[in-house]
Amino acid sequence: MSRLTRDDVSSAALPFLAFRAMEVAMLPVHIGRISFTGELGYEIWVPADCQLALYQAIIAAGDDLGLRHFGARALNSLRLEKSFGNWAREYRPIYTPGEAGLDRFVDVSKQDFIGREAVLRDRTEGPGRRLVTFSVDAGDADAIGDEPVWHGGEVVGWITSGGYGHCVGKSIALGYVPASLASTTSGFELEILGERRPAAIASQPLHDPMGERMRRG
Repeated sequence: MSRLTRDDVSSAALPFLAFRAMEVAMLPVHIGRISFTGELGYEIWVPADCQLALYQAIIAAGDDLGLRHFGARALNSLRLEKSFGNWAREYRPIYTPGEAGLDRFVDVSKQDFIGREAVLRDRTEGPGRRLVTFSVDAGDADAIGDEPVWHGGEVVGWITSGGYGHCVGKSIALGYVPASLASTTSGFELEILGERRPAAIASQPLHDPMGERMRRG
C-alpha cells in the first residue's frame, strides 16, 4: 500500500480499524484498515469510474511481491478460522448484537437510534443465544449452513455457515446455541448429511487467536 500513496500507512499512523480519506494511485478513496482474512489488509472505497484504474495500479505495484488473486472459497476458509461472521449468515436482523458478539460496536450513549431499547434490554436481561465456533469431526463432508446442533440428545441450535480451515487443518462451523450452553465446550454433535458428527466449541479463534497478524506493522 505504501507504494501507492504518499500518506503514512504504517501501523502507527493507520492502526487496525482506522478509517480515513486519502489518495491511492492518485485516486480519491476512503480506506479502512480492516481484515476479513485475518491477515494485514485493507478495504478501499472508490468511485465506480475509478475502480479499474485502482485495480490496475494495485496489480502493477504488487507484481514483484508475488501478489495473486484468490477466490471466495479461500476467503471463506480464512474468515472461518478467525471466527468472523458473514452478513446474511451470522449477522442478520433476527440476531441481536449481544447474541452475535457485536455488542462492543453499539454505542448506547447515542440517545436516538433504531433498536436502542432492544440493545439495552439485551444488556440487562442477557442474550438468549450466542454465536459460537465449532471444531467438527466432519469426516468427508463439512457443514455449510442450517444443520441442526445436538446436545444431550436434543436439537439446541443451528449452524449458520461452515467449511474447511486449510491453515489449521480442521472442519469449522459457526452457529447459534443457547447462551447457557455457550461456555460448554464438549458434548455437541452436528448433523451433516443425516449423520451426527462430534463437535466441540472453540473458546477462541482457531488461527492467530490474539489477532496479531492483522495488527502487525
